Amino acid sequence: MTTVLTPASPLTAADRCDRCGAQAYLRVVLLSGGELLFCAHHGRKFEPELKKIAAEIQDETERLTSAPSSTASDEER
Repeated sequence: MTTVLTPASPLTAADRCDRCGAQAYLRVVLLSGGELLFCAHHGRKFEPELKKIAAEIQDETERLTSAPSSTASDEER
């Protein structure tokens, strides 16, 4: 049997870490079903164990270091 995973939707500010309640930047889809959400800190802390039980890990921690996109047009500058 082949399992097809649907693409996960992007994490939002409303998605909270299951460990501490901070904004979540990682979604871990479990082999057994269900999912866990983690902030970057707890995602790194539990990464070795999570890799053993994860079907998929959606990591959006790059959003923490990427520059925000500008909303001003060239004419407004």
